[in-house]
Amino acid sequence: MATTFKTLTANDITNTRTVLHEAIPLTGTISSGTYADENIKTYSHGMFTSVFDYPYLSSSANHIFDLATGYSDNSGLSGTYGGDQESKKINIYTQMAQVLMGYDVNGAVQDFDMDGNLVTSPAGTNGSEGSGKMREVFFINFARLLGKDEIKKGSFELALVTGGLPSAFGASAPYYANGLADNGGTLGPVLTLGDYSATSSYFVNSPAGEYGLLYSGSREPNPGSAFGIVFYQAAIAVVSASVWGNPIGGGPWTGADPGQDGPSACGPFMTGLSPTGVGTVSGSWISLMTSSATLDQINNAQRNRIKNISFNNTVELNSTIYFCRVAHNEFNYSANPTYLNSSKIRVKNSTSDQPVSYITTVGLYSSDNELLAVAKLSEPLKKDPNTELTLRVRLDY
Repeated sequence: MATTFKTLTANDITNTRTVLHEAIPLTGTISSGTYADENIKTYSHGMFTSVFDYPYLSSSANHIFDLATGYSDNSGLSGTYGGDQESKKINIYTQMAQVLMGYDVNGAVQDFDMDGNLVTSPAGTNGSEGSGKMREVFFINFARLLGKDEIKKGSFELALVTGGLPSAFGASAPYYANGLADNGGTLGPVLTLGDYSATSSYFVNSPAGEYGLLYSGSREPNPGSAFGIVFYQAAIAVVSASVWGNPIGGGPWTGADPGQDGPSACGPFMTGLSPTGVGTVSGSWISLMTSSATLDQINNAQRNRIKNISFNNTVELNSTIYFCRVAHNEFNYSANPTYLNSSKIRVKNSTSDQPVSYITTVGLYSSDNELLAVAKLSEPLKKDPNTELTLRVRLDY
């Protein structure tokens, strides 16, 4: 414990902020069968599915993201099926919208919005989104391990295998995002979404922080033309379920009635998918969202259509830097008992020699001299009356 203290003034203290980024590439093989689905965890509540980077029973497994699906009670789908699963789908949407979009002036939960203005718009029919709203969506909720403090703006990209299977592949062809086991090995239509305009244009009117809109790579970023939202601080991607209506030979579905996007128009959404313990289901996304298909079945089918996810996370490192200045006439003696021998300084060879000490540690104390932090030097620094030192101590948090 120190016996001599020196007060730090405002001129001795400064604050800095450093932003670090880490590239996060997630290939579709992780979510679609690398470990024969042993890294996919479903739960008895049946509301969401978790994806791990390794079989989840392993002690080395890391949780990477969750998948969930839902639609608004303002959606044209609401009330078309009923039962426990419909209430769960509506509850998931409402809970996520409550946290991420907040409430309107009337105290009602805001629906997810594709142009960022949060203006109330009427519900569409047969599952259509209405003006500016995304009322049928799926969620990708990234773990803190990946998202860190936030997702870097302009770095998010999500590639999805959309549409149905070409008839040549047959209804039983396995349809995983890492390729098709068919006569050509051709991957189905791929829709790539990204927050391409977010570096210069993003929104701040969410209670969860900042968010950007997800556009197709071939689509001009215009308000109202987005396919999803990425919330940067929450590390959550919200994607309109209409991306699954992508025709076999064309771009994303843009029709007025997604209820018509059945097998004849776009190919079955889930044909050929047999997630472990879930079973095979078939039909367009609109029919499955409103049918007896469970959330586990829908989530498993969607994860099998993820081709790639990539983004840069952000770690904000705040630091306080203390400049500990040691004048020529300070700290030339040590409080260490071994510094003296028979009341004489051990490092002196004669009485005329100057005192010498070696600085090895810096202690930061509170105003009442309580030790708060300790900084160790990489090697002892020699100190005598002929030298002055400035020790730079950085405290990160």
